[in-house]
Amino acid sequence: MRNSSPTVGRGRRLSLAELRDVVEHYADDVRAGRYVAEFETDQRWHVRIHQDDDVDVWLISWTTEQGTELHDHGDSSGAFAVVEGVLNEYVWSDAADGAGLLVNNVREEGDVVAFGPAYVHDVRNHREAPAVSVHAYSPPIRLMRYYDAVASTIRHTGSSWTDDPEAPAPRSAAS
Repeated sequence: MRNSSPTVGRGRRLSLAELRDVVEHYADDVRAGRYVAEFETDQRWHVRIHQDDDVDVWLISWTTEQGTELHDHGDSSGAFAVVEGVLNEYVWSDAADGAGLLVNNVREEGDVVAFGPAYVHDVRNHREAPAVSVHAYSPPIRLMRYYDAVASTIRHTGSSWTDDPEAPAPRSAAS
């Protein structure tokens, strides 16, 4: 018999494998109707569905052309599972020569991605059909950092102390 939530120790960083397990568990719960996403066209809808000392878990919906900004999750590692629909994930990739680029990865229903704290990405729904995803962060998010891709580098544009991964990015001085 499966527990209602994964059992983890208190106050520790979950491994990437554990984060994958967490998002897969909650994605199954969403598919079973235990959590239901709402869809808003003016902003991404999101709700925290679990939090403890080790991890917080979010259910997020994405309507057409909704997305994040290029960001990382501070000192937190993370994972996300696509429960419904298709998302594009643009991941910053550093090349051996010091140059970098954004790589577009199409994430389809059932895909799970896990990443460490240095992971810079932007997630978007470019499809007409809405998408639903489950995200987990360990330790729970406290800082989000935002970036712009400029030529073959990224430029830090701001940081926000927050426990909400969907909080708006701070306006950069250049705005």
